[in-house]
Amino acid sequence: MTPSPPSSPPLTIRHDEVHLWVVEPERVTDPRLLGAYLALLDENERARRLRFRFEKHQHQFLVSHALVRVTLSRYAPVPPQAWRFATNAYGRPDLTGAAPLGLRFNLSHTDGMAVCAVALDTDVGADVEDSGRQGQTVELADSFFAPSEVAALRALPPERQHERFFAYWTLKESYIKARGMGLSLPLDRFAFHLEPGQPPRISFDSRLADEPGAWRFVQLQLSERHPAAVAVRRAWSLPLTVRCQRTVPLAGDEPPWFVTAG
Repeated sequence: MTPSPPSSPPLTIRHDEVHLWVVEPERVTDPRLLGAYLALLDENERARRLRFRFEKHQHQFLVSHALVRVTLSRYAPVPPQAWRFATNAYGRPDLTGAAPLGLRFNLSHTDGMAVCAVALDTDVGADVEDSGRQGQTVELADSFFAPSEVAALRALPPERQHERFFAYWTLKESYIKARGMGLSLPLDRFAFHLEPGQPPRISFDSRLADEPGAWRFVQLQLSERHPAAVAVRRAWSLPLTVRCQRTVPLAGDEPPWFVTAG
């Protein structure tokens, strides 16, 4: 028997919310589920999946893109396989055609974790990273981060620099993904300011036209090695709630938990 999408009434999402759906792809191994996921993908997605050289990356792509389709169908009476996407000039996928309810979404995945952020009628970006990955981390800051971020990072004790690096990195990625412009936005032209007990704040180089008060950011720790961040275009003065829900697409959900920003 092939798993089918949930038939419960569509979920509602308010303008003061972001819903973040979280799955651990490597834990999804049921052949029936994986076959159902593959059946949801369109021809372009199937071709993109096969371009990955390693099986683990093909698996991550399959589960994370099934997550997007199943998640969107929670909010509208559209079968998961019926969603259609188009990429902008910078490669960000968005819903094409008549997107029900003004839904906006953003996907991020890494080894061990995938997230899909959903918002209503506004720009949203999400990023999750594997902080246990091999290779340079802190050393990259000198080349890519804003001077104030580099100074704050290097002022920390060495044992705290790794964690701070990923805090900056996930926040920066969430912002450029929300803008939909990728690395065409130079990472050193905007800076995050992190104070204990306070939501992250952003500032911009004068060459980067944007308004700090128009953005909200939330940081999350999804597992011991998976920091994440969400960016949403919403005035600083307005309330925002991020609802996080762990799930296995087409199989079941865990009880939700909440992160409130302001």
